Amino acid sequence: MYPYPKGNFFIPAPHGRLEAIYRPENHQTARAALVLHPHPLHGGTMHNKVVFRAARALNKAGYETLRFNFRGVGHSTGKFDNGAGEADDARVALDYLLSKHPEAQEVIVAGFSFGSAIGLRVGCADPRVTKLIAIGAPARMHDRAVLLACPKPKLLIHGTNDQIAPFEPIEALIKSLPPDNNCRLVPIEGAGHFFDNQLEEMMEAVGEFATT
Repeated sequence: MYPYPKGNFFIPAPHGRLEAIYRPENHQTARAALVLHPHPLHGGTMHNKVVFRAARALNKAGYETLRFNFRGVGHSTGKFDNGAGEADDARVALDYLLSKHPEAQEVIVAGFSFGSAIGLRVGCADPRVTKLIAIGAPARMHDRAVLLACPKPKLLIHGTNDQIAPFEPIEALIKSLPPDNNCRLVPIEGAGHFFDNQLEEMMEAVGEFATT
């Protein structure tokens, strides 16, 4: 682990390193969360405002959070790998986070846009993860079979005016799942993809789900 700058550091990865932010207040906490950023080829980074606000909401809910840059973003090594390598990056980051919180009983993987697809794929498959949050999830990036096979509590937060990931397809996808799938959709009325004027509403939805 190499300091860069205060509060930022590098997590060793098979391709080199992942630049991350992790500022724990209590290593003994029973709650930990990983937050994943949007598409690397469209300006997505761990500093994205939706990612930052989601992490803040989780902090307020008592979770120690880790954000990081996928391969090829910022000071992370490697290059974009169309989701497969990014899922590996998420597993590396999750392993690191839980190595710091080995007694964590509540573990959330959250993601925004592209990060939501990676988060659901990784989090559903990892038995250590107890809940999942997908914000602005593009329906085209989600595999219904993955959701069907994942009974863990899942929260999808979506703006009704999202022009990048339209609301109707994700609503239809969630409605197609059986009631016992534990998948809840929270629409944010009037919000676009980046929740410009509705970030507080998004944070409230994250915080409520994280504490129930």
